[in-house]
Amino acid sequence: MTDRLDPKVDFVFKRIFGVEENKDVLLDFLNVTLRESEPSPITDIQILNPYIDKNALHDKQSILDLHARTADGKQVNIEIQLFNRYDIEKRTLYYWSKMYSSQLEEGQKYKDLKKTITINILNFNFIPNDRYYNLFHLREHHTGLRLTDDIEIHFMELPKLQTQRASLSDKLVKWLLFLKGVEKQELWEVIAMNEPTLQKAMDTLEFLSQNEEARRLYEMRQKALHDEASMIDGAKEEGKRQGKREKEIEVAKNLLEMGMDVAQIAKATGLPESEVKKLKEQLH
Repeated sequence: MTDRLDPKVDFVFKRIFGVEENKDVLLDFLNVTLRESEPSPITDIQILNPYIDKNALHDKQSILDLHARTADGKQVNIEIQLFNRYDIEKRTLYYWSKMYSSQLEEGQKYKDLKKTITINILNFNFIPNDRYYNLFHLREHHTGLRLTDDIEIHFMELPKLQTQRASLSDKLVKWLLFLKGVEKQELWEVIAMNEPTLQKAMDTLEFLSQNEEARRLYEMRQKALHDEASMIDGAKEEGKRQGKREKEIEVAKNLLEMGMDVAQIAKATGLPESEVKKLKEQLH
């Protein structure tokens, strides 16, 4: 059997959840995710960005998120993030605010603004607790009183969901295990048992995995994401090196002010003697 594609790759996720023929799959996933915050199930939804620009698959900076609107006007944005860009909380608020404010056209009133929901599915740990699912609202600090229902942000951290400890009676767990990528066939079958929409999602993934064009586009997207991950890691390492160098220079300056010999300072800090001499000239 052909290896399954990774449903966490945003291109694959959008092909499973972001197409009209799978709207029932999206609805099921949303109703399970929003079961604690929405008073009644969502019955219909409009996918606002269903098409994937193939050029975007090459772009490591592009975000293949899923933007939808419910029948009563609430906006929902779902984004998969494979690696930590270290700015997710600010990115989340920024994109949430853009979605929220974009609802108003000229002449409309603020009361026309509808609830906007962001769902972040992360392939890394971010929230400093042991919960794989966290839900945020805007509340008063002392009493917990909610200021408005309009802002709602969900974080689902897949690494925190341990397969051996997961409760398969919880449908959200089943969805997240599907996204995490189930390798054992018997567990795959258990997850799909008596869950027609999950089975449909799995069938879609199987089809994509065996489709030559889908696999080509998937590999194209994976390469772009890997390139971005490497670039971020490189920048992170460069930052560490720069920080180490700045520390060495600071130590060298302190030792020079204490009157230590240039050669000894060079040995202690790892800086070249020529650089220590220049620092000495700058200080005097």
